[in-house]
Amino acid sequence: MPTFDLAALVFFALCWLFYEPLLKTLSRGRSLNTDMTVIRGAWMGQMARREVRLMDANLLGHALNSASFFASSNLLLIAAAAGALFGGQQTFASVSSLEVIQTSTRLLFEGQLALVIVVLARGLLDFIWSIRQMNYSLAIMGATPEGESVDPGLAAAFGAAASRTLNPALSSFNAGVRGYYFALAAAAWLFGPLAFVTATVGAVALLVWRQRRSPAATAIADLRRAIDGQSGQA
Repeated sequence: MPTFDLAALVFFALCWLFYEPLLKTLSRGRSLNTDMTVIRGAWMGQMARREVRLMDANLLGHALNSASFFASSNLLLIAAAAGALFGGQQTFASVSSLEVIQTSTRLLFEGQLALVIVVLARGLLDFIWSIRQMNYSLAIMGATPEGESVDPGLAAAFGAAASRTLNPALSSFNAGVRGYYFALAAAAWLFGPLAFVTATVGAVALLVWRQRRSPAATAIADLRRAIDGQSGQA
């Protein structure tokens, strides 16, 4: 493998595998994802106190359907990339004939496709684990007792348990969605190592901006401060 391609691959691997520690360092523990854990905790606390939980079930069902959709899409993309990977010399010859594609050898081409598959496969596993954990959350929600005679401490315990399963479930969902960004960056390797590095930097910068500076992140951060302030007064 050419030296520049190898250096670009190492750089990508560091960004992909250590994105979360990097985000925590840059945001000092405060980001869209961490703020959402507080909001979901408040949601599950309200859920445990509600007598009718139809809205909560519908919201969680929507998240479950979204995770299932992304998992199915991931599987299709993996199958397409794997088909190209195992297409043999004919696929390599067809791709190499394109002027915009920069792949010097068949081994490098197969490595480029294999990287895309690995990134997508990790995302697929994240979506699968997210679906499993959301099903656990639904079971806890269904088991939460109803009525005015329920012990508040027991209701709070159910709400806390639901929050402790829902938060990692949606964190896994976020990791799966993040995989699409890095899969696109990995696909940019087909256009050369410079495009690969540029796409990787762009993906990380876009993800960090959306976590820290986007309008959604700002609004959710303001809401978390309001929740924290109300909790402190209580």
